[in-house]
Amino acid sequence: MKIAFTASNAAVAQTARAVLVGRYGDAPEDKAHVIVALGGDGFMLQTMHRTQHLDIPTYGMNRGTVGFLMNAYSESGLIKRLEAAEEEVINPLSMRATDTCGAVHEALAINEVSLLRQGPQAAKLKITVDGRLRLEELVCDGALVSTPAGSTAYNYSAHGPILPIGSDVLALTAIAPFRPRRWRGALLPKTAQVRFDVQEPEKRPVMADADSRSFRDVVSVEIRSEPGIRHRILFDPGHGLEERLIREQFV
Repeated sequence: MKIAFTASNAAVAQTARAVLVGRYGDAPEDKAHVIVALGGDGFMLQTMHRTQHLDIPTYGMNRGTVGFLMNAYSESGLIKRLEAAEEEVINPLSMRATDTCGAVHEALAINEVSLLRQGPQAAKLKITVDGRLRLEELVCDGALVSTPAGSTAYNYSAHGPILPIGSDVLALTAIAPFRPRRWRGALLPKTAQVRFDVQEPEKRPVMADADSRSFRDVVSVEIRSEPGIRHRILFDPGHGLEERLIREQFV
């Protein structure tokens, strides 16, 4: 099995990479059977974005903090772990944001696309789903659309629902909503196309963020699932995303 090792800049991750390369070798990513990413969830997302043109799976080993997308780190038995690993396939979100100057910014998000207020004033957002106006005005700190894979990240912190990995739905979640005060969001089919229009953008500036790629002073943001891109992630048996998403709801 040809393995390509990649690691974050953290010293512990770089040390782990050196040890594993010495033990298992290191293949070029475009000729590898699997990519092993050493770091935390953020580095795992970076690796998946960077290698999305390669139709090979990524197996993460945690050398960061939370490590929700990662497996436990061990130097021994890696080949057997990779051979026994379970694969999950994730489609990212596609974001198209237009700013106040008319510039269009496009990005992909494996976890979520979020809109966040830039200044002291609350944001005012209009929400349209599949061309139909659903919410005339949401006054809030922001809002986000999350994939099932990202539902335990920012979405969960904003009191959004945890989504089973095979549910084919997206979570639309408000961040600190002021009006409607009790509105916490909606569950949408995976095929839904969501549009946010920023009201009073000069007085209430808003930024858009797709997996930590940020664009300031947006006036509209369109979001949809991108079925043409597949991210393949490997997990140790019994510790896949499905199990992790269920487990998170009982802690």
